[in-house]
Amino acid sequence: MDWTGGPPLAKSFNDWWQGLSAASRGIILMVVSTMGFSIMHTAVRYLSAELHPLQIVFFRNLFGMIVFLPLVLRSGFGFMATKRLPMHLTRAGLNVLAMSAFFMALAITPLARVNALAFTAPLFTAVLTVLLLGERFHMRRWAAIFFGFIGAMVILRPGVSTIDLGSWLTLLSAFIWGLTMIAIRSLGRTESSLTITGYMITFLSLFSLGPALYVWQWPAGNAWLVLILIGISGTLAQILLAESLKTAETTVVLPFDFLKVVWASMLGFMLFTEVPTLYTWIGATIIFTSSFYVAYRERQLGQRRED
Repeated sequence: MDWTGGPPLAKSFNDWWQGLSAASRGIILMVVSTMGFSIMHTAVRYLSAELHPLQIVFFRNLFGMIVFLPLVLRSGFGFMATKRLPMHLTRAGLNVLAMSAFFMALAITPLARVNALAFTAPLFTAVLTVLLLGERFHMRRWAAIFFGFIGAMVILRPGVSTIDLGSWLTLLSAFIWGLTMIAIRSLGRTESSLTITGYMITFLSLFSLGPALYVWQWPAGNAWLVLILIGISGTLAQILLAESLKTAETTVVLPFDFLKVVWASMLGFMLFTEVPTLYTWIGATIIFTSSFYVAYRERQLGQRRED
C-alpha cells in the first residue's frame, strides 16, 4: 500500500507507514481487518431482525462491488480472461452456500459463539486436503486437528446441552468454506488474485440473487445504510486480510485473528446483551491454537518445498 502522490496528509501518513517494519504493518492490517469483519457480523445480526439473512447475503455481495469497482476501472477487464470458468463457478457456488449458512447463524446465535466455531474452517480444510487431494499429514498435525475439534465440543457440549441450529449452521459454513479454500488453491496455480476476486464478486452477486428474491422485501430507511456498511466493511476486511498475509509472516499476524472473538464479545454485549460463556472462551482458545498450529506447519512445509 502506497499513498505517495496524494495530499500532504496522505504523504505524511505514507512516510510513517513505510517507516514501520513489515511485521508491524502486517499486524496493523490484520487488527483492522478483524475490526472490519466484526463490524460486518454485528451489522448482519442487527439487520436480520428486519431482513432475511439470504437477502442480506445478496446486498453484501452487491455493495461489496463498490470497493472492487475502482480496481476494475483502473485495470480494465483484461484480467477477466480465463480458461477455468467451471472452477470459478464452483468456487462461487460454494462461497454463496458458506456465506448463507454463516449469515443465518449470525441471525440466531451469539456473535462470540459463531466467531469461535468459525475457527474450525482451517481444520476442515486440512482434513479435506487429505481426503480430496491425497496430502499426507504427520501425527503432530493430526493431533492438532483432533485437539481443535475437541475445542468445538467444549463449546457445543453435546449431551450436556442441546446444540442450537446456529451452531450447526456455523459448522456447516466452516466445512463448505474448507471446500472453497481447496478450489481457491486450485485456481491460484493458474489465475491471478485479481482474476479470482473479479469472478468471485461477479458470480456471488448473481448466485445470491435467486435466494434473495425468494424472501424479498424492500429495505426501508436506514436499512440501506447498514447494507452498504456490510458490503464495504466485509470487502475491505478481506482485502486487508490478504494484504496482511502478503506483508508479514503468517506466524506473526495470524495470532491477532483471535481478536474477532474479542470484538464480537464486546459488540455482542453492548448491542445485544450477549455474555459469552466460559466454555466459549476455552473452546475458542483451543480451536484457534489448533488452527494456528496447522497453518504454521503448512507454512513450514511449503517453505521447505520451495527450498
